[in-house]
Amino acid sequence: MTTTTTIRRPRPAALNLTPSAEARIAALMARAPEGAVGVKLSTPRRGCSGLAYSVDYVTEADPMDERIETPGGVLFVDGGSILYLIGSTMEWVEDDFTAGFVFANPNAKGSCGCGESFMV
Repeated sequence: MTTTTTIRRPRPAALNLTPSAEARIAALMARAPEGAVGVKLSTPRRGCSGLAYSVDYVTEADPMDERIETPGGVLFVDGGSILYLIGSTMEWVEDDFTAGFVFANPNAKGSCGCGESFMV
């Protein structure tokens, strides 16, 4: 009788985080409201182009969400949004005039002029 051993390599994350994004998640979790288990990225329908990026605290893990462990906390990616975000890079950018998460999304076919929303 022959037995076969299947070696499974870890699945790559659906979303890539830069060190600045990981540091920002750590900062958010350091001052998170009581009961928060992580932050969640979703793409609600809004804006000129149809979809926007939204990051909020989450108090309960949804088994349908993608879970990305970072050194400072957990980033959940909404299960309904993951197809719009596969292969994207999430970065935290801060300068004299603005601060926020910036996304390099290879799935976006266009965005509005202000950069607040995108379309796929």
